[in-house]
Amino acid sequence: MTYCVGLKLNRGLVFMSDTRTNAGVDNISVFRKMFLWQTEGERSITLMTAGNLATTQAVVSLLSERAKPADERGAPSILEAPSMFQVARLVGETLREVIAQQSGLDGPQADSPFSATLILGGQVRGGEPRLFMIYPEGNFVEASADTPFFQIGETKYGKPILIRAYDADMSFEEAVKLLMLSFDSTIKANLSVGLPLDLHLYQADSFRTGALRRIERDDVYFETISSGWGEALKEAFRQMPPYSLG
Repeated sequence: MTYCVGLKLNRGLVFMSDTRTNAGVDNISVFRKMFLWQTEGERSITLMTAGNLATTQAVVSLLSERAKPADERGAPSILEAPSMFQVARLVGETLREVIAQQSGLDGPQADSPFSATLILGGQVRGGEPRLFMIYPEGNFVEASADTPFFQIGETKYGKPILIRAYDADMSFEEAVKLLMLSFDSTIKANLSVGLPLDLHLYQADSFRTGALRRIERDDVYFETISSGWGEALKEAFRQMPPYSLG
């Protein structure tokens, strides 16, 4: 299982992903699910993946191959697309292409064993930072003021805190704290999601890869957030008025 979140703020974009993959309780591995491309001063692109590992690795490999100089490739590049919308279109087409090849079908089906879902975000000079969720069929939707974040993978446990606490004006520090709480809730509820976590903070109009962090299992801040949130919930529960049976 996987859990990835892309969050759109007024100051930029925040990405966080876990690194756990499993094929049963006795076959757990660590694989990166966050990938970055940039042309410094011109664009920064971040992709997070959930679904069949062979599919997502093939998509990332193709995108990287096609990001090489024009004389070394034979397909359009996400480093040359004129807008983030066109980047999303290219990524969606690549995902559709890989699923079709692996499944032996003319087109992908959502319930294919080779299915995958992606979160794509970034900024191309001349446009604003944009965030997309890309489906196995290759189509996609864009984040908006009404839907300012996307989740893929095991989404249900970490969603309530995002809905309740998100603020478009929050700082990157507050956003990281919010995402850590979301991931902590998910990790506690589903053992197939786990640390280490990968984090990328993209500052709007910087047009380069921002702060990158890997949050390890012994991360002091994450442990503080996890234990403190548990105690805060217990205290909030105790302060709520009791139900009356009378």
